[in-house]
Amino acid sequence: MSNVPACPQCSMENTYPDSNNYICADCGHEWPIAVSGPDDNHVDTVIKDVNGNVLANGDSVVLIKDLKVKSSSITLKMGTKVKSIRLIGGDHEVDCRMETGSFMLKACYLKKI
Repeated sequence: MSNVPACPQCSMENTYPDSNNYICADCGHEWPIAVSGPDDNHVDTVIKDVNGNVLANGDSVVLIKDLKVKSSSITLKMGTKVKSIRLIGGDHEVDCRMETGSFMLKACYLKKI
């Protein structure tokens, strides 16, 4: 017997894996093979700044270059200090709040103070 689970939508066992998803041949429902755990919001990877220092929630950092904000005329200037960062998962690892608004930044443009 295979380890392919039954369809969560129609409960039929006529399912098969296809790349990253399971597919039900009866109803056409697709769902991911990798089951997400309850700690998806918790960042498990180590996030480092431009110098290789490990960043943590609540750290203070400085921007190392001018960053243009997409779809806006705002430019975040080099040397701007950012206090109380929050680490998140994804392409932009750092969530922060500045005088000009809230931003999601990449750690490669930050230097830990």
